[in-house]
Parts: sequence; structure tokens; C-alpha cells
Amino acid sequence: MDRRTLLKLSGLSLVGATAGCLEGEDEDTTTATTTEESGGGGGEETTTTEESGGGESSYTIGMVDSLTGSLAPYGERNTRGRELALAAINDVGIGSEGGSLRISVEDDESTNQGGVNGAQKLVNQDGVPLLIGSVGSGVSIAIHDSVTNDAGVVQISQNSTSPELTSRPELLRMSPSGAAKGQALASLVSDDGHDTVAITWINNDYGTGLSDVFAETFESELGGTVAYNEPHDQGQSSYSGILTEMASTDASAWIFLTYANEYTVMVNEGFDQGYNTTVDYYGAESTVADSIIENTAPGSMDGMKGITESAPQDQENYQNFVSAFEENYDATPTVWSAYAYDAVTVAALAIEAADEFSGEALSSVVRDVTRPEGEEVFNFEEAAAVLRDGGSPSDINYQGVSGPVDLDENGDPPGYYQIYSVQDHEYVFGDYITS
Repeated sequence: MDRRTLLKLSGLSLVGATAGCLEGEDEDTTTATTTEESGGGGGEETTTTEESGGGESSYTIGMVDSLTGSLAPYGERNTRGRELALAAINDVGIGSEGGSLRISVEDDESTNQGGVNGAQKLVNQDGVPLLIGSVGSGVSIAIHDSVTNDAGVVQISQNSTSPELTSRPELLRMSPSGAAKGQALASLVSDDGHDTVAITWINNDYGTGLSDVFAETFESELGGTVAYNEPHDQGQSSYSGILTEMASTDASAWIFLTYANEYTVMVNEGFDQGYNTTVDYYGAESTVADSIIENTAPGSMDGMKGITESAPQDQENYQNFVSAFEENYDATPTVWSAYAYDAVTVAALAIEAADEFSGEALSSVVRDVTRPEGEEVFNFEEAAAVLRDGGSPSDINYQGVSGPVDLDENGDPPGYYQIYSVQDHEYVFGDYITS
């Protein structure tokens, strides 16, 4: 991350990314495609077509998503992105026979074990050669280490950001590594004049990776002091002990690297104790959620700042994605829905490009369809046209609705980030950062 790449675009905001217009997790979830319960384990099978009995082929892949638990507010965002991608793909069809894409979905319950259980069902029972999942970095890593890696199944995480995923090259992802985000967050805090901070981070791979990068950057590169750097457990009813320990330091800034439910509890308890008036709050993307605004008191976190993943607002295919999203759901998407859309689209392109529908064949082409050496294509239809005209996987370069995917040797894409703040109990989005 080059701090000088900060672009002063404060007058601009991400398309639709003002408070009250963000994609809400409690809104009507009517989808543009058909969703039918498959029974057992909270799973569902999603498709835009029914079997016609006329010889039309279909391809079933799996998805492990957070439908319940602490990560449910983020998992629900994926549903709409997934459905829009399926609609676009199945409108074109896969292969010469115009086959349909199906996605069998399992709930990870926002836990590592729940993710492993769901992945085992999809891989061992359903036999999927490609699996999309999950939201939580720890869940994605657990699925990779326990299920997909040994089975030779391609895994694409739609939302996981921990730097730890980079050490597993076969674990691909659509959202960028949190390493650049952690560096940018440290620079933001330092540039605001803070030289002593207190950090609390959720005790999993996401929190560990992001806090390590932040602390290393803040102390070693920026000369600051981390006076408190401790984890907290997921799903607790109170974090007053953590806040008391943070308040006992001389830190002028508190860094919350946690999830929406946990942060909501902390904000409310901090407000009760008046901490929000004595220190400045900072956070990352998981402290941006409508549910936080809805379940905290006005004024309880005004002035908070942070860094969140973003999508380039001037990109035409992102604008088209926003238009389709708003037309179908009467809401404006977050970048997380865009990541889910791209995960499904890259999976479909791999199926279109591969010689056969197997993990080995899909693995051999899935990176190639995103690489910059090929012709830029901005949707599944354009990419399929190149492939069907004799093009190879390396002849296409899919430009995702979330930005260029360009999966590198570690399975990581480049990243777009944006500074956000809380003003009058609303999220306000400003400057952009690129990695």
C-alpha cells in the first residue's frame, strides 16, 4: 500500500453508499430467481431454471454462506449478488447446450465447524467440484484445510479478507486481502494525530491477521505505540471488561476489529460509560452495517472513522450491476454483494472454459479467465462469446463488477478501499485508496 495513492475525492461517494440507502439485512428478500428448500441443515438449492426433461444439461456447484449467527448480516448480502449472477448466467446458458448453473447452499452458522459440516455435505455427499465460501476468514480456512484441499475441489471465498488466506494459494477469493486495509487504517489513525492506540480484535483468523498488520505498521513504520492489543470472543452478551481495560490506558484512539453484533454491544456499553466522548473510535469493514446503526443510540459513535472495501463507482459494469440490483430489490448494493456476484461469475466462466466438469479441470483454468493478458470482458455473455469463438481461457480477462479480479499466484485480487465516517448517526463515505 502506497499512502500517496490516497485520492482526494471527498466530494464523491460510492454509488448509493449513504446511510439509509445501504443494502439492509432486514429488507424484503424477494429474489429475481427461484429458491427452493432442499431440506436438512439449513441448505437450499438455487437455480433460475427448472429441468425441462429435454436433454438440457445443468451444473451444480456449492456455496457455504453465513445464513445465521454473527455473520448473518453479511451473509444475507451475498444472497442477492448470487441470485443476480445466476440470472445473468442462465439467461445465456453454459456450453453449447445452454446448460443451467445451480448452486446448492449450506449454512455455516458463522462458525468454523458449521462451515466444515456444510462443506463436507456438499463435497462428500453432493459431489460438487467447486465450492464458494465463506464470509468469515476462519471459516474459509477451516473448509480449505479440512475439506476442499484434500478433495481437489476448487474453493472461492466471496468475502474473506484475512491475510492468512494468502498462505494458501489454492484458496481463491474475490475480496482483497486485509493486509493493505490494515496498513491504510494504521496510516489513517496516525495521520489524524494519534500516537497511542488500544486495539481489540475478534479472536479468529480475521481479527488476528488484521490486528497484526495494523500493529506492525503503526509501531514499526509510523512510530506509534499500541498500549493495548487483546482479543475478544465472538457472541458475548457483554464486553464491559474489555472496554474497562482499554480505558485504563492512555490511548487516544480505540481500534475495533470485530463483527457487527459484537461491535453493537461494545458501542452501547461504551455509550453508557461515556467512553465515546473521551476517545476516538476506528474500525474496518465489519463495523459498517445497517444493523449497527439501527441498534445503537444516536450519537453513540459519531466521529468514528474506518477503512472499508469498495468498488470503483465510475466502472460501467458496476453501474449496470447497481441498476439491476435496485430494479430487483429496491435497495442499493454494498460491495459485498458485488464480490458474491463475481465469485459466481468466475465459477461459471471456469465451467465454460474447462474441458470437463471436474475439480482438476476447473482448477487449471479458473485463474486464467481473470488474468490481464486476455481481452477485457465485463460480463458472462461477453466472455462466453470469446470462448465459443475458439478462444482459450487465457484469451479473456474478466473485469468484475467489484473491480478487476486478476487473481495472482496466491489467489488474491487487487483491492479498492474507501474511508468512511459516522456523522449524525449515519455512514458517510469519502476518500478512495487503491492497492
